[in-house]
Amino acid sequence: MNFDISHLLEQWDYQPGEVAVRKFKVKDGSERIQLRVDLGLLQMNATGRPDGKRPFGRESLFQHYQARLEKYRRTHGGSDHGFTLKADDCAKLQQEAIQYHHRYICLFQLEDYAGVIRDTERNLEVFGFVNEYAESDDLVWSLQQFCPQLLMMRIRAKGMLALRDDKHEEAVEVIEDGLDEIRDFYRQHSRQDLMEQSGEIHSLESWLQEIHNKRPLSEREKLEHALDEAVRREDYEKAAQVRDALRNLKTSR
Repeated sequence: MNFDISHLLEQWDYQPGEVAVRKFKVKDGSERIQLRVDLGLLQMNATGRPDGKRPFGRESLFQHYQARLEKYRRTHGGSDHGFTLKADDCAKLQQEAIQYHHRYICLFQLEDYAGVIRDTERNLEVFGFVNEYAESDDLVWSLQQFCPQLLMMRIRAKGMLALRDDKHEEAVEVIEDGLDEIRDFYRQHSRQDLMEQSGEIHSLESWLQEIHNKRPLSEREKLEHALDEAVRREDYEKAAQVRDALRNLKTSR
């Protein structure tokens, strides 16, 4: 067996600063994703756990820990009091979450926004699980510190889906609500000191401004601009026509 992948790397140059991704099908019909990195390739499954493993017979390690919690509740009268995640448990869940992180970055580049939402929401659920059951605040923060980036990617994916359907107002609402969610995260964790320097907040604010600048004008806005232009040119006949059109627009609504 030839283990050398040089021929694959030679056909696919690595470009610093660019996310180079491709998706393809294998013999059984399932899809794989490859990410070009400086020293080679990362390959992952397009669905399920990215590395294709099934820890303890489950789709993911997270599902295994969820099953452990349910078993604990069954043996403790339905209570989860006393159930804890130790440092090793949190480290394993974090390592698995990194796999999903790599994949949703790739999926965003491939414009599979539904897949991005699926994987980001999955990781948010993991973070919430650790937040609830980790044995120390330090272990909680070890994952929670990545929450703003995770929220930003979910917001971007939802916003892109809205823009794809020409729903600009919906995209604006998604981003504004998302910004509030990230700011609330910093407040809840008493890390307002990080809010002002948050790259996620700055990135989303810039994107929001870009959408505002590119937003198609409504029929009313077009008429208002036309009226302003007619008045500026002292074309009062045109101005009267535009005013009538504005009145008719209001009446029709």
